[in-house]
Amino acid sequence: MNTRQLRALTVALLAAASVPAIAQTPTVPLTAPDEASIPKGPMGDAIKHGKALLTDTHKLLPNNVGNGLNCTSCHLNGGTTPYASPWVGLTGAFPEYRSRSGKIISLQERINDCFQRSMNGKPLAFDSAEMNDIMAYMKWLSTGVPTGTNVTGRGFEKIDTSLVPNREQGKAIYAAQCASCHGAEGQGTKNPQGGYFFPPLWGQDSFNVGAGMARLYTAAAFVKHNMPLGQGGTLSAQQAVDVAAYFTQQPRPDYAARVNDWPKGDRPKDAR
Repeated sequence: MNTRQLRALTVALLAAASVPAIAQTPTVPLTAPDEASIPKGPMGDAIKHGKALLTDTHKLLPNNVGNGLNCTSCHLNGGTTPYASPWVGLTGAFPEYRSRSGKIISLQERINDCFQRSMNGKPLAFDSAEMNDIMAYMKWLSTGVPTGTNVTGRGFEKIDTSLVPNREQGKAIYAAQCASCHGAEGQGTKNPQGGYFFPPLWGQDSFNVGAGMARLYTAAAFVKHNMPLGQGGTLSAQQAVDVAAYFTQQPRPDYAARVNDWPKGDRPKDAR
Protein backbone atom coordinates (compact mmCIF):
# COMPACT_ATOMS: atom_id res chain seq x y z
CA MET A 1 0.00 0.00 0.00
CA ASN A 2 1.51 3.34 -1.03
CA THR A 3 1.30 6.60 0.96
CA ARG A 4 -1.69 7.93 -0.97
CA GLN A 5 -3.70 4.73 -0.43
CA LEU A 6 -2.78 4.69 3.26
CA ARG A 7 -3.90 8.30 3.67
CA ALA A 8 -7.20 7.58 1.92
CA LEU A 9 -7.84 4.56 4.13
CA THR A 10 -7.09 6.60 7.27
CA VAL A 11 -9.51 9.34 6.21
CA ALA A 12 -12.24 6.75 5.51
CA LEU A 13 -11.79 5.06 8.87
CA LEU A 14 -11.89 8.38 10.73
CA ALA A 15 -15.03 9.40 8.86
CA ALA A 16 -16.74 6.11 9.70
CA ALA A 17 -15.79 6.45 13.34
CA SER A 18 -17.30 9.94 13.50
CA VAL A 19 -20.77 8.76 12.36
CA PRO A 20 -23.00 8.26 15.41
CA ALA A 21 -24.55 4.83 15.87
CA ILE A 22 -28.24 4.61 15.01
CA ALA A 23 -30.15 4.05 18.21
CA GLN A 24 -32.17 0.83 18.20
CA THR A 25 -35.34 0.63 20.26
CA PRO A 26 -34.83 -2.15 22.80
CA THR A 27 -37.26 -5.05 22.69
CA VAL A 28 -38.60 -7.10 25.59
CA PRO A 29 -40.75 -10.24 25.62
CA LEU A 30 -44.50 -9.79 25.39
CA THR A 31 -45.99 -10.92 28.68
CA ALA A 32 -49.55 -9.93 29.54
CA PRO A 33 -50.33 -9.55 33.27
CA ASP A 34 -52.60 -12.02 35.04
CA GLU A 35 -56.15 -10.69 35.47
CA ALA A 36 -55.86 -11.57 39.16
CA SER A 37 -53.48 -8.61 39.41
CA ILE A 38 -56.20 -6.08 38.54
CA PRO A 39 -56.49 -3.92 41.65
CA LYS A 40 -59.65 -3.45 43.68
CA GLY A 41 -61.49 -0.15 43.72
CA PRO A 42 -61.97 2.61 41.11
CA MET A 43 -58.79 1.84 39.16
CA GLY A 44 -59.70 -1.82 38.84
CA ASP A 45 -63.21 -0.90 37.77
CA ALA A 46 -61.76 1.40 35.07
CA ILE A 47 -59.42 -1.35 33.80
CA LYS A 48 -62.28 -3.85 33.56
CA HIS A 49 -64.55 -1.33 31.85
CA GLY A 50 -61.79 -0.39 29.42
CA LYS A 51 -61.40 -4.02 28.43
CA ALA A 52 -65.17 -4.33 27.98
CA LEU A 53 -65.24 -1.23 25.74
CA LEU A 54 -62.52 -2.67 23.51
CA THR A 55 -64.08 -6.13 23.41
CA ASP A 56 -67.73 -5.14 22.85
CA THR A 57 -67.12 -1.79 21.17
CA HIS A 58 -70.01 -1.94 18.71
CA LYS A 59 -72.55 -2.42 21.49
CA LEU A 60 -71.08 -0.18 24.21
CA LEU A 61 -70.03 2.77 22.02
CA PRO A 62 -72.75 2.99 19.36
CA ASN A 63 -72.19 6.73 18.85
CA ASN A 64 -68.53 6.15 17.99
CA VAL A 65 -68.70 2.95 15.95
CA GLY A 66 -70.06 3.19 12.42
CA ASN A 67 -69.80 -0.47 11.43
CA GLY A 68 -70.15 -3.93 12.96
CA LEU A 69 -66.65 -4.33 14.35
CA ASN A 70 -65.08 -4.39 17.79
CA CYS A 71 -61.52 -3.30 18.54
CA THR A 72 -60.69 -6.93 19.28
CA SER A 73 -61.75 -7.95 15.77
CA CYS A 74 -58.13 -7.19 14.86
CA HIS A 75 -56.40 -6.82 18.25
CA LEU A 76 -56.93 -10.45 19.19
CA ASN A 77 -57.44 -11.86 22.70
CA GLY A 78 -57.93 -8.50 24.34
CA GLY A 79 -54.84 -7.04 22.68
CA THR A 80 -52.43 -9.66 24.00
CA THR A 81 -51.62 -11.71 20.87
CA PRO A 82 -48.18 -11.13 19.31
CA TYR A 83 -48.27 -9.89 15.71
CA ALA A 84 -51.97 -9.03 16.03
CA SER A 85 -51.16 -5.42 16.94
CA PRO A 86 -51.08 -6.05 20.72
CA TRP A 87 -51.66 -3.24 23.20
CA VAL A 88 -49.09 -4.55 25.67
CA GLY A 89 -46.38 -1.92 26.17
CA LEU A 90 -48.11 0.85 24.22
CA THR A 91 -48.44 3.33 27.09
CA GLY A 92 -44.65 3.45 27.34
CA ALA A 93 -44.15 3.74 23.56
CA PHE A 94 -46.22 6.87 22.95
CA PRO A 95 -46.02 9.74 22.06
CA GLU A 96 -44.60 8.38 18.82
CA TYR A 97 -43.90 9.61 15.29
CA ARG A 98 -46.34 8.20 12.76
CA SER A 99 -45.50 8.60 9.08
CA ARG A 100 -49.17 8.41 8.10
CA SER A 101 -49.86 11.49 10.22
CA GLY A 102 -46.50 13.05 9.45
CA LYS A 103 -46.10 14.09 13.08
CA ILE A 104 -45.69 12.89 16.64
CA ILE A 105 -49.03 11.74 18.05
CA SER A 106 -50.33 10.67 21.44
CA LEU A 107 -51.78 7.27 22.26
CA GLN A 108 -55.21 8.91 22.48
CA GLU A 109 -54.80 10.14 18.91
CA ARG A 110 -53.76 6.67 17.80
CA ILE A 111 -56.83 5.16 19.46
CA ASN A 112 -59.06 7.70 17.72
CA ASP A 113 -57.38 6.87 14.41
CA CYS A 114 -58.80 3.38 14.83
CA PHE A 115 -62.25 4.68 15.74
CA GLN A 116 -62.36 6.84 12.62
CA ARG A 117 -60.83 4.31 10.24
CA SER A 118 -61.13 0.70 11.38
CA MET A 119 -64.45 1.37 13.15
CA ASN A 120 -65.60 3.83 10.46
CA GLY A 121 -66.87 6.02 13.27
CA LYS A 122 -66.22 9.09 15.39
CA PRO A 123 -63.39 9.90 17.82
CA LEU A 124 -63.72 9.80 21.59
CA ALA A 125 -63.16 12.97 23.59
CA PHE A 126 -59.66 12.88 25.07
CA ASP A 127 -61.01 13.60 28.57
CA SER A 128 -64.00 11.26 28.37
CA ALA A 129 -64.53 8.50 30.90
CA GLU A 130 -64.43 5.99 28.05
CA MET A 131 -61.04 7.15 26.79
CA ASN A 132 -59.65 7.17 30.32
CA ASP A 133 -60.89 3.63 30.94
CA ILE A 134 -59.38 2.39 27.65
CA MET A 135 -56.10 4.04 28.64
CA ALA A 136 -56.31 2.43 32.08
CA TYR A 137 -56.66 -1.02 30.51
CA MET A 138 -53.73 -0.43 28.17
CA LYS A 139 -51.63 0.89 31.06
CA TRP A 140 -52.41 -2.23 33.08
CA LEU A 141 -51.56 -4.43 30.08
CA SER A 142 -48.20 -2.62 29.92
CA THR A 143 -47.29 -3.45 33.54
CA GLY A 144 -43.58 -4.25 33.75
CA VAL A 145 -42.72 -3.06 30.24
CA PRO A 146 -40.04 -0.35 30.54
CA THR A 147 -40.84 3.03 28.98
CA GLY A 148 -39.28 3.46 25.57
CA THR A 149 -39.17 -0.24 24.69
CA ASN A 150 -41.12 -2.37 22.25
CA VAL A 151 -42.50 -5.81 22.99
CA THR A 152 -41.72 -8.76 20.75
CA GLY A 153 -44.61 -9.08 18.33
CA ARG A 154 -45.64 -5.42 18.35
CA GLY A 155 -47.68 -4.50 15.28
CA PHE A 156 -47.78 -7.16 12.59
CA GLU A 157 -45.35 -9.72 11.22
CA LYS A 158 -43.02 -8.41 8.53
CA ILE A 159 -43.89 -9.61 5.06
CA ASP A 160 -42.10 -9.39 1.74
CA THR A 161 -43.62 -6.37 -0.02
CA SER A 162 -42.00 -7.35 -3.31
CA LEU A 163 -44.40 -10.29 -3.65
CA VAL A 164 -46.77 -9.71 -6.57
CA PRO A 165 -50.40 -10.51 -5.69
CA ASN A 166 -52.62 -12.81 -7.73
CA ARG A 167 -56.24 -11.90 -7.02
CA GLU A 168 -57.68 -14.94 -8.76
CA GLN A 169 -55.57 -17.21 -6.57
CA GLY A 170 -56.65 -15.08 -3.61
CA LYS A 171 -60.32 -15.58 -4.49
CA ALA A 172 -59.83 -19.34 -4.47
CA ILE A 173 -57.94 -19.23 -1.15
CA TYR A 174 -60.68 -17.08 0.35
CA ALA A 175 -63.36 -19.55 -0.69
CA ALA A 176 -61.40 -22.49 0.75
CA GLN A 177 -59.95 -20.94 3.92
CA CYS A 178 -61.94 -17.84 4.90
CA ALA A 179 -65.54 -17.96 3.67
CA SER A 180 -66.72 -20.47 6.30
CA CYS A 181 -66.23 -17.79 8.99
CA HIS A 182 -66.28 -14.46 7.15
CA GLY A 183 -68.99 -15.37 4.62
CA ALA A 184 -68.89 -16.02 0.90
CA GLU A 185 -69.57 -12.32 0.27
CA GLY A 186 -67.37 -11.07 3.12
CA GLN A 187 -70.45 -10.35 5.21
CA GLY A 188 -69.19 -12.00 8.40
CA THR A 189 -71.10 -14.29 10.75
CA LYS A 190 -73.61 -12.52 12.98
CA ASN A 191 -74.44 -13.37 16.58
CA PRO A 192 -77.92 -13.16 18.16
CA GLN A 193 -77.01 -9.96 20.03
CA GLY A 194 -76.68 -8.02 16.80
CA GLY A 195 -72.89 -8.12 16.53
CA TYR A 196 -70.60 -10.61 14.84
CA PHE A 197 -68.98 -13.87 15.85
CA PHE A 198 -66.64 -13.34 12.89
CA PRO A 199 -66.25 -9.83 11.45
CA PRO A 200 -67.19 -8.77 7.93
CA LEU A 201 -64.23 -8.14 5.64
CA TRP A 202 -65.99 -5.84 3.20
CA GLY A 203 -69.26 -4.01 2.82
CA GLN A 204 -70.77 -1.25 4.95
CA ASP A 205 -70.19 -3.08 8.24
CA SER A 206 -66.44 -3.45 7.65
CA PHE A 207 -63.43 -1.14 8.01
CA ASN A 208 -63.14 1.81 5.65
CA VAL A 209 -60.51 2.52 2.98
CA GLY A 210 -58.46 4.63 5.39
CA ALA A 211 -57.86 1.73 7.78
CA GLY A 212 -54.51 0.01 7.96
CA MET A 213 -56.24 -3.29 7.23
CA ALA A 214 -57.37 -1.90 3.87
CA ARG A 215 -53.72 -1.89 2.80
CA LEU A 216 -52.61 -5.01 0.92
CA TYR A 217 -49.37 -5.82 2.73
CA THR A 218 -50.65 -4.83 6.18
CA ALA A 219 -53.62 -7.16 5.75
CA ALA A 220 -51.36 -9.89 4.35
CA ALA A 221 -49.06 -9.66 7.38
CA PHE A 222 -52.04 -10.04 9.74
CA VAL A 223 -53.41 -12.98 7.74
CA LYS A 224 -50.04 -14.73 7.53
CA HIS A 225 -49.57 -14.88 11.30
CA ASN A 226 -53.15 -15.13 12.56
CA MET A 227 -55.46 -16.68 9.97
CA PRO A 228 -57.33 -18.94 9.59
CA LEU A 229 -58.20 -18.43 13.25
CA GLY A 230 -56.36 -20.99 15.33
CA GLN A 231 -54.26 -22.04 12.33
CA GLY A 232 -52.00 -19.01 11.95
CA GLY A 233 -48.83 -19.64 9.97
CA THR A 234 -50.36 -22.30 7.73
CA LEU A 235 -50.59 -19.99 4.70
CA SER A 236 -47.43 -19.06 2.84
CA ALA A 237 -46.48 -15.41 2.46
CA GLN A 238 -47.55 -15.55 -1.20
CA GLN A 239 -50.93 -17.04 -0.27
CA ALA A 240 -51.43 -14.35 2.36
CA VAL A 241 -50.63 -11.63 -0.17
CA ASP A 242 -52.97 -13.20 -2.72
CA VAL A 243 -55.95 -13.46 -0.39
CA ALA A 244 -55.33 -9.97 1.01
CA ALA A 245 -55.32 -8.62 -2.54
CA TYR A 246 -58.74 -10.21 -3.01
CA PHE A 247 -60.54 -8.97 0.10
CA THR A 248 -58.91 -5.55 0.57
CA GLN A 249 -60.06 -4.43 -2.89
CA GLN A 250 -63.70 -5.29 -2.30
CA PRO A 251 -66.25 -2.46 -1.78
CA ARG A 252 -66.09 -0.77 1.63
CA PRO A 253 -66.85 2.64 3.16
CA ASP A 254 -64.84 5.61 1.96
CA TYR A 255 -62.74 7.85 4.24
CA ALA A 256 -62.47 11.32 2.77
CA ALA A 257 -59.73 12.48 5.18
CA ARG A 258 -57.31 9.92 3.71
CA VAL A 259 -56.22 12.62 1.22
CA ASN A 260 -54.29 14.18 4.12
CA ASP A 261 -52.34 10.99 4.89
CA TRP A 262 -48.53 10.83 4.50
CA PRO A 263 -48.05 14.60 4.18
CA LYS A 264 -44.25 14.17 4.11
CA GLY A 265 -44.46 12.34 0.80
CA ASP A 266 -43.48 8.84 1.97
CA ARG A 267 -46.76 7.22 0.99
CA PRO A 268 -46.44 3.40 0.80
CA LYS A 269 -47.27 1.69 -2.46
CA ASP A 270 -50.25 -0.22 -1.04
CA ALA A 271 -51.99 2.80 0.50
CA ARG A 272 -55.58 3.19 -0.62
